[in-house]
Amino acid sequence: MNSNASSTPIAIGISQSFPCSYLEGQQEQLLVIQEETLDPILFERLLCIGFRRSGSAIYKPRCPHCNACQPIRLPINEFKPSKRQKRTLANNRDLTWRVTSEHTDKQYALYEKYIQQRHFDGPMFPPSKAQYEQFLFCHWLPPTFIEVYDGERLLAVAVTDTLPNSLSAIYSYFDPDEAHRSLGVLLILIQCRLAKLMDKAYLYLGYQIDANRKMSYKRLYRPYQILTSHGWEYSQVC
Repeated sequence: MNSNASSTPIAIGISQSFPCSYLEGQQEQLLVIQEETLDPILFERLLCIGFRRSGSAIYKPRCPHCNACQPIRLPINEFKPSKRQKRTLANNRDLTWRVTSEHTDKQYALYEKYIQQRHFDGPMFPPSKAQYEQFLFCHWLPPTFIEVYDGERLLAVAVTDTLPNSLSAIYSYFDPDEAHRSLGVLLILIQCRLAKLMDKAYLYLGYQIDANRKMSYKRLYRPYQILTSHGWEYSQVC
């Protein structure tokens, strides 16, 4: 693969099949790009055709018998919070948020608590610092951390990639003791707000997986676009 953004060819490999993390009984297979350096413009083009980042590797599902993973993004200038999302914003007016490139022990401690209490049955359990850094950090594109605070107490973090024309939501985590605040929703709304402030066109939310309860929430942010065989298309299907 060649790009005007880079004169270096990009090698795309394919993984072995392995049990799917999201759908029980399914096998998963990935297209994988692992490069020492990758131009952010080229990475954004890869996002546009359905790739995602995990650590420094780029991947895209290519499962032989399943197409449940649907790339989804929000067109920022058209996005409008629902009544419920507006209530979430109103209910969290006492919180503050900031954007930083610094990664801290406080962020990891919150991640560890989140995985231990909310995802103890998932592939990221048990959490470790090495696993955390391998999953979220990237040597060719340092991530942005959006932190949400109650006074001096860190409540939530969204790990986000900042690209020329978009933001890409990598992962979010929050204090499980504050679940009543709907902090996961709040973090997406803050990322939308930040994208608007930065004059970005899109917020990429990863893959919408309708058959997985934990991964089916992304259709609640509207309007949204789903990547189909005909390109990015608007959809309102629930």
